[in-house]
Amino acid sequence: MEGTRRSVLGMPVDVLDMAGAIGAIDRAVGAGGRRLTVLAMNPEKVVALDKDPGMRRFFEGAFLVIPDGIGIVVALRLLLGVKAQRVAGADLMQELCGLAARRGYSVFLYGGTEEVSSRTAAELSRRHPSLKPIGRQNGFLDEMEMEAFVERLNEVRPDFLFVGLGSPRQERWIQRHLSRLEIGVCQGVGGTFDTIAGTVTRTPLFLRSLGLEWVYRVTTQPQRLRRAALAHPAFAVRVLARALLRKT
Repeated sequence: MEGTRRSVLGMPVDVLDMAGAIGAIDRAVGAGGRRLTVLAMNPEKVVALDKDPGMRRFFEGAFLVIPDGIGIVVALRLLLGVKAQRVAGADLMQELCGLAARRGYSVFLYGGTEEVSSRTAAELSRRHPSLKPIGRQNGFLDEMEMEAFVERLNEVRPDFLFVGLGSPRQERWIQRHLSRLEIGVCQGVGGTFDTIAGTVTRTPLFLRSLGLEWVYRVTTQPQRLRRAALAHPAFAVRVLARALLRKT
């Protein structure tokens, strides 16, 4: 997004709030924009992208890279003097479903188990009764089935494609297939389907307001512990070192 893009330790991030993100996406889809990616930046991804130049370039070409992580917001303040607000990808997806209901945009969900996929679609329809029929596909497709799935997506041409395969799998899937997809906006949403379906409890609001959602996720999802234990300290050290250099 011209005018909002900044760099945190060499990684792209757009400085905008939730209203700004929704407005930019609404204008782009309304103007007929196609194959627009909305990706999330957080400390773990900064560390990972530093080791993956190809994926880093993919992020740099995204329509929006939202500051989904309090560490990114703090880094923007310390390194660039920029006041930013966190834009959680889970919240953005649900706001976009509300937008889709109001504007008549179509929605497709890709990811999760069959049960999670079904329950997510039902819950979104309950929350937004005017939402168009939701297309969906669970995330357990093998490569032999992928070509048919891409053809199916191109037949329905959804305005919003939400990909919930977890990171980095979802970003790799989007990077690989985007150029062939007849879609409007594609957002990687991680485990958001699970929280909408109710199979995973989302971080309590008071912890989210304190920017501690990552702590809750690590303690309730032990499989994330090793990745977070490596990435967050490394990110913090690099930010603090860069901030000290900036002051000298």
